[in-house]
Amino acid sequence: MAKNSAQSSLDQRLAMAQRCSQEGVKAGAKAAVVASIATAIPTFASVRLLPWAKAHLNHTAQALIISTVAGAAYFIVADKTVLATARRNSLKHASNNIEA
Repeated sequence: MAKNSAQSSLDQRLAMAQRCSQEGVKAGAKAAVVASIATAIPTFASVRLLPWAKAHLNHTAQALIISTVAGAAYFIVADKTVLATARRNSLKHASNNIEA
């Protein structure tokens, strides 16, 4: 009987971890899209309007700027979301154990 409850507890923890990571992926993807748009507009505008940018930022440099910002936004937001979700679930789990 104790083995089944231990297995059930492990399954619940794994499901909770999977939900945390899925929320992080969704939030990170949304942040990456927003960051890409927010970076692409001024990057393209500066290449058209500023002589220095026009002379020094080729297509590869522009893509590198935009993708770097998008990647950073993804990982930062995904990490913060996973940690916040895990903390929230941990506090819920702790309060349930206190009540029981």
